[in-house]
Amino acid sequence: MKQKTENSSNSTEKLQKILASAGLGSRREMEQAIADGRVLLNGVLARLGDRASSEDTISLDGRPIPSVARKSVRRVLIYNKPEGEICSRKDPDGRPTVYDHLPKVPGERWVAVGRLDINTSGLLLFTNDGELANTLMHPSSNVEREYAVRVLGDVNIDMIQRMHEGVQLEDGLARFTDIQEFGGRGANVWYHVVIMEGRNREVRRLWESQGVQVSRLKRVRYGSVFMDPDVRAGTWKEMDKKAVDLLAQSVGLPSKPWASLFSGKNDRLKRQSNRQRTRRHVSK
Repeated sequence: MKQKTENSSNSTEKLQKILASAGLGSRREMEQAIADGRVLLNGVLARLGDRASSEDTISLDGRPIPSVARKSVRRVLIYNKPEGEICSRKDPDGRPTVYDHLPKVPGERWVAVGRLDINTSGLLLFTNDGELANTLMHPSSNVEREYAVRVLGDVNIDMIQRMHEGVQLEDGLARFTDIQEFGGRGANVWYHVVIMEGRNREVRRLWESQGVQVSRLKRVRYGSVFMDPDVRAGTWKEMDKKAVDLLAQSVGLPSKPWASLFSGKNDRLKRQSNRQRTRRHVSK
């Protein structure tokens, strides 16, 4: 079967963009995968410059890429993760996961932007655009993550200075780019801290390196997106087109078409959203 070329229909996209949008890596990484001969287009070894449409079949390392990769609509959800949920799609121990309460959209797959450990709550972003997710998480994008931290133990200016300048952890140097005290008394004080990468338990480990313990940890911001106070724990909210475009532009990606989850006759999602609003109202 003949492969698509650069001059094909406007409905085609470059292979590396399709693969990145499916959440399989950055565009540069997917270009390398094509160059390494790991990608097939319609059963034929793909080449750099090839394009594809929804009618084509694509596989990476022998694994077919579903048609969701060709979706041109970009969506982003804000989710307020409660403590006790894990950031995996399924858990062999039967623990609740962050995906349990997300809306199910036929033909689309939610990709988490980063992770939070089971004891950390707060802001998680989900998108159907794998390229956006990968770019937001990549260290080169320098995206800030802000956390509210309740610390048990006495904190002094020398400890704060060390965490500003950098502390050598087992997986390399780590530092907070900003630390602000946010109230509390004695050995039970809240701080807001900012990091530029998302290494495993990095915030906790930085504080623990100074001999104090983190008793509560909540992410309140990811890049340009703040935790919406109207989104209660265990519920989600759809970001509008303006907010989604600003988020993409902040990491150098162009805007894409957007459509609300509630457009059309999606009665099931409307009922789910109404239940969330009702629970928020009752809980106040």
